[in-house]
Amino acid sequence: MLYTNEQMLDLFEGYLSQAETPAEPELLYSPIVYSMSGGGKRLRPLLLLLTAQAFGGDASAVMPAAVAVEVFHNFTLLHDDIMDNADMRRGKPSVYKRWGANVAILSGDAMMICAYKTLSKINPDKLPRVVDMFSSMALQVCEGQQYDMDFEKKRKVSVVDYIQMIESKTSALLSGAATIGAVLADAGEEDVRRIHRFATELGLAFQLQDDLLDVYGDPAVFGKAIGGDITSNKKTYMLINALQLADDRQRAELERWIGMKEFDRTEKIAAVTAIYDEIGIRRLCEEKINSCFAESGKYLDMVGVADERKESLRRFTAGMMKREK
Repeated sequence: MLYTNEQMLDLFEGYLSQAETPAEPELLYSPIVYSMSGGGKRLRPLLLLLTAQAFGGDASAVMPAAVAVEVFHNFTLLHDDIMDNADMRRGKPSVYKRWGANVAILSGDAMMICAYKTLSKINPDKLPRVVDMFSSMALQVCEGQQYDMDFEKKRKVSVVDYIQMIESKTSALLSGAATIGAVLADAGEEDVRRIHRFATELGLAFQLQDDLLDVYGDPAVFGKAIGGDITSNKKTYMLINALQLADDRQRAELERWIGMKEFDRTEKIAAVTAIYDEIGIRRLCEEKINSCFAESGKYLDMVGVADERKESLRRFTAGMMKREK
C-alpha cells in the first residue's frame, strides 16, 4: 500500500516516540528530548520516507535514516541558536536560552553522534554509501553556515554567492534526505540525480520564500515576527538585489539604515520595505521562487516511476510552499 503523507508522518512520530534516551546525565540528554519534541515540521524525514516509497522502498527499513536526518537537523538548530544568540525556537525558549551555551554545545555534539548511531541501523549493504552521503550532506550544511557568517562581515555579496550559500545551508539537507531515500529504495543512478536536483531546487524556493515572508508575511501565519532580516541587516536575496538595483538616492537611504547602530525597529522596517516596494523587490523575489519551484517540478516529472507513486511528493512540495503571506 502507499501511505498518505499524514500516515507516513504518523509512522515517523510513532517510531521516534519509541526511541530510548538515557536519563543520565540529565543535563546532556534532557535538552535533546526537549529539542526533538519541540514541534518541528519534520520536512526532511518525511521527504526521505516519501521518496523511498515512490521507488518502492519499505518505510520501516528506511526509518532509521529518516530519524538520523531529523536528529542531525535539530543538532544544527542547537548550535545555530548559540551563534545567533537566539532566545526562542519554535515558540519556546531555545536550549541555549534555557540551559546555557555549554549545555547546548555538548548536547548538540551528542545529537550528532546519535544521528550516526541511528543511521547504522539501516541495511548493512547500503551503509557505506549512505554514511558517505550523510557525511557529505552534513559537511555541506556546515560550509553553508560558515558562508552565511562570512557574509555578515562582507560589504558586498553577489546574488550568485547568496544562491550558492543557501544551496548549502538549506537545500543540502533536503537534497541529502531525498537522495538517501532514493538510494535505500534501489533507485537507478539517473533517478537519484534527478531526485537530488528536484530537492535542491525545492530547497532554494523554500529559503527564498522565507526571505520574502520575513518582509511581507503575516506574523500570525509565518510563525514569527517579520522584519528580523531587515533589522539585523542580513544579506538576503531581497537586500542584495535592492542594493544592486537601487538608484543613488535609494542606495544612500538603504546604507544609512544599514549603518545605524541605534534605531526604532518599526521605523526601520517600514523605511526599508518602502524602498523594496519602489524597486520592485517583492516581484523579483516571487519570480525567482516560482522559477526554482517550477524547476523542481520539472525534475520530479522526469523521475522514472509511475505518476501515482510521485503524487505524495507533489503534495509534499505544495504543502511545503504553502506558507501564506
